[in-house]
Amino acid sequence: MFEILTLNKISKFGLEKFDSSKYTYGDNIAAPHAVMVRSAAMHDMELSANTVAIARAGAGGNKIPVDACAEKGIAVFNTPGANANAVKELVLCGLLLSSRKVIDAIDWCKTLKGEGAAVGKLVEKGKSNFVGPEIAGKTLGVIGLGAIGNLVANAAIAIGMEVIGYDPFLSVNGALCLSPEVKVTSDVKEVIAASDYITLHVPANDSTRGLINADSLAEAKDSVRILNFARGELVNSADIIAALESGKVSFYVTDFPSDDVIGVKGVIAIPHLGASTPESEDNCAKMAAAELIDYLEKGIIKNSVNYPNVALPNTFETRVCVLHKDVEGVQAAITAAVGSAQSIVSGTKKGYGYTVADIKGDIDTAKLENIGGVIRVRVLK
Repeated sequence: MFEILTLNKISKFGLEKFDSSKYTYGDNIAAPHAVMVRSAAMHDMELSANTVAIARAGAGGNKIPVDACAEKGIAVFNTPGANANAVKELVLCGLLLSSRKVIDAIDWCKTLKGEGAAVGKLVEKGKSNFVGPEIAGKTLGVIGLGAIGNLVANAAIAIGMEVIGYDPFLSVNGALCLSPEVKVTSDVKEVIAASDYITLHVPANDSTRGLINADSLAEAKDSVRILNFARGELVNSADIIAALESGKVSFYVTDFPSDDVIGVKGVIAIPHLGASTPESEDNCAKMAAAELIDYLEKGIIKNSVNYPNVALPNTFETRVCVLHKDVEGVQAAITAAVGSAQSIVSGTKKGYGYTVADIKGDIDTAKLENIGGVIRVRVLK
């Protein structure tokens, strides 16, 4: 029986995927085989030695100690694309809100309460204060063409915008899904310079943190509008505030409010609503559950952020799954220790490896565990 710890309220549509004859789940399991999480911070959490997997019902993994988990042989999964449509829709909302001064106009309209028959005339007199441009015909720069960026780019084309995109890791499938009208460049500076609106859809890491800063904004058009529905750290707060004050940036729409940007003129701060739809939460939970089931029962890794994806047959007699460091000689030693195998599949990612052997009969796991660089051995039957 596999035990799953849930750290947040997980959609019932995800939990229903667990066969009750094989799984139990709940929020008070002390030594779980796996953890399902939406938004809880896990960096200070002490994980059980039983725990072999963590699945985040969402795209990011910043609240999970991903590297520490890799060192312990814990595969960490996320659910890319499951919330993409929800975020795309909010980005489109952000595009419109940043153009038409809708929020300010609504707030002003509330002040007319009590004016009686004069409201109509006051509206006609005051509406000119909230004039804003149409987005059709303008250029949208999409930095990051993954699941969300791809949908945003295509939607922007559909509503009449010009779109230029950048993604150094654009997949073949991602490229095929893009509208042919989207111009793709290998130079992020070209995107910044050409765009009337810039939307960010990249992870936060050492190469992207502070991507929007004083230097990059200096290359942008005057009155550019910046949309950030990816991660707050992608934008330097002090620099965006200065750019708003100077008029270099007209509006900054962010789904990641911070104390320094809240209340600043030109900032539209949204309380992290990108994936907050029932449909998105259901989709993420279902994908996360499927990933855990595949890994716990069959050793299949798909959408892991710290170990390589490995596709495997659904049927086997005995499956030996070895998580290890990606160091010279370790895969050869594992192969030798396994002996005669029906098949051996392996992969590496970010300094870690995963080697899986399908065999007949039993195996002495001690031989594998004593190999230098081996982190964890699982035997499935």
